[in-house]
Amino acid sequence: MPVKPKLKPIDQQAIVITGATSGIGLATARRAARAGACVFLISRGESDLKALVEELQGEGARVAYAVADVADHDALAEAADKCRRLFGGFDTWVNNAGISIYGPIRETTLEDQHQLFETNYWGVVNGSLVAAEHLRSRPDGGTIVNVGSVLGDAPAPVQGVYSASKHAVKGFTNAFRMELMRENAPVAVSLVKPAAVDTPYPKHARNLTGYAVQNPQPVYATGVVADVVLWCATHSVREITVGGGGRLVASFYALLPGLAEPLFARFAPVAMRDRSSAYQPYDDGLYDPTDDGLDEEVHYPMVRQFSALAEVRKHPGVSAGALALVATAALATLLLTQRTGPRRYQEIRERLDPRGWIDAEALRHRFDDISRGLTERAEEIGDQVGDMGDDARHQAKKLLKRGQRAVSEKQRRRYAREARRYAEEGGRSARRYADDAGRYAKDHAREGGALLAVATIAAAIGAAALESQRPDSRVRRITGL
Repeated sequence: MPVKPKLKPIDQQAIVITGATSGIGLATARRAARAGACVFLISRGESDLKALVEELQGEGARVAYAVADVADHDALAEAADKCRRLFGGFDTWVNNAGISIYGPIRETTLEDQHQLFETNYWGVVNGSLVAAEHLRSRPDGGTIVNVGSVLGDAPAPVQGVYSASKHAVKGFTNAFRMELMRENAPVAVSLVKPAAVDTPYPKHARNLTGYAVQNPQPVYATGVVADVVLWCATHSVREITVGGGGRLVASFYALLPGLAEPLFARFAPVAMRDRSSAYQPYDDGLYDPTDDGLDEEVHYPMVRQFSALAEVRKHPGVSAGALALVATAALATLLLTQRTGPRRYQEIRERLDPRGWIDAEALRHRFDDISRGLTERAEEIGDQVGDMGDDARHQAKKLLKRGQRAVSEKQRRRYAREARRYAEEGGRSARRYADDAGRYAKDHAREGGALLAVATIAAAIGAAALESQRPDSRVRRITGL
């Protein structure tokens, strides 16, 4: 069995955060510091790092920083060494740094695509390797939290390169987790997949579209994702999505990719276009850091401060219990607010009583009707056959007498032919009546058989029901009632 880490409360942890001066990283750093954790910040922009450290230290937090590009493995290793010297090591490492490109893949230079992967993918790989090397040597282990995206589950046009990098992050995270399990390393690896978040992400991205872009609604506050990241620091969570809208899109793509892809191709670029803003070629952060301050400002008119999906994932037991209580209360309300009030249960039992399912008296009358019908039809057919026989005999005698009185041979043959014709017609009529009688008997016998089967089943059910009412009933013993 893999060795599980002993995760400490936030106020007893030292936490390393990359991409700490903007968006999700900034919100996570502030919340961790205010919760009592020692926070070590990593980013490319030194001026924003210094400003954030001064802010948090002014609130009484223990904070330090290192300027490093996550694409540089050696720089990250030096930052980890500095954290060990200052805080004695770290318990959680958050790989959050990321950048994006808006534009078609075929219009994006290979140099830009390589640079995006250097930050989004290799930054996660470098941070995870450095963190695992340190955490596996600690007695209690620790946690690596990689910030991915719902676009790692459902790719989107216009952000194709970014989607590809987040698919790569998901694949690496899952494979790396399994390798650590094989080594029995006490390291938990979590993947957090945010949906659209209220950050300056579109402004920091390289924009090749020629128009202003935005994240499509619903958009969630950075604090919602930060809370989930810190939850993963204290709970072994494999993977968690923040934002029900993103989860819905990803599930739709996974279940019906043939239908989802043409829809995404048509509508995703439209949803990302910001028609309320004019296009401005911002100084993106693809190659150089951006210094746009440390404000967690609202960039969208409506921002969600809560993710029900994330809360359900964080508290599955509580969510299941609450759902069961709601369902029980709804069922009790339905049963007890009917017109019959508390007698509703008794009425249901009476409706389920098999003795009332079939009208035995009506069934007996039906059997009597079938019996009388068969008898009357048989008598009618017998009378018809008798009359037909008498008529045939009378006609045959008349023709025979005429034949005897006939003078010529020709007349005798004619009367003989007529006699045979009457005999044949009589035979055909007799056969027709006999067939009618057979069909009638067969149809009513089938109906009688069906009724007999129904009566037999009803009798068996009724007998079982009556048997179950006895104190020494075998039915009760079998069913355990």
